[in-house]
Amino acid sequence: MNDANTQSNNEGIRKARESFTGRNLTEAQTDIVAGLTGIINRHIQKTGSFREPLTDYAHAFARSEKFDAMKGEVIIRDFYTARYGRTMNASREALLENEKNLPETAREQALQASRQTLDAISKGETQPFYKAYDSEGCALARSLNITESGAKHLMSESYREVEGRELYETGKALEEKYHRPRVEAARQERAQTLRQNPAR
Repeated sequence: MNDANTQSNNEGIRKARESFTGRNLTEAQTDIVAGLTGIINRHIQKTGSFREPLTDYAHAFARSEKFDAMKGEVIIRDFYTARYGRTMNASREALLENEKNLPETAREQALQASRQTLDAISKGETQPFYKAYDSEGCALARSLNITESGAKHLMSESYREVEGRELYETGKALEEKYHRPRVEAARQERAQTLRQNPAR
């Protein structure tokens, strides 16, 4: 997280602490709710949904407190709104709306992200497909202000349209060719080192 994001995050938490709901929480409760709202926001950024995580976390939070899950959910929702300046649903809807109204350059950006994914698998230190795809998908999502799942779908679709192949299959083939041998070599080297220097 860069300095601007850290400062913005800290400012959001400060505002939430000073909100009506935040002022009524203990220090521990505030820290827990700040963590939970951060996790829920991450779910929204990733998938565009929050309902199941909110329900699960509200139940878990309430189990350690003297209130029920419904009150836990209200606290989490209120703290989220104070922290991020909009409701969970408004956050979700903004991302999904952006996915419906992509800029003209979005497909070209997605194709470039797909190609960078393949480069990350086959060049330099190499990465497994899932990690390279996730890294490029997250960067594209931030750039277009859409969900990560939407960005990954756009990457796969753009690659298929231009290359006539599936990004997943191409990436997995490159992983087998370039990344897997590096992993195996590192594993064998580690095993050799452990045999030579066993733990005492």
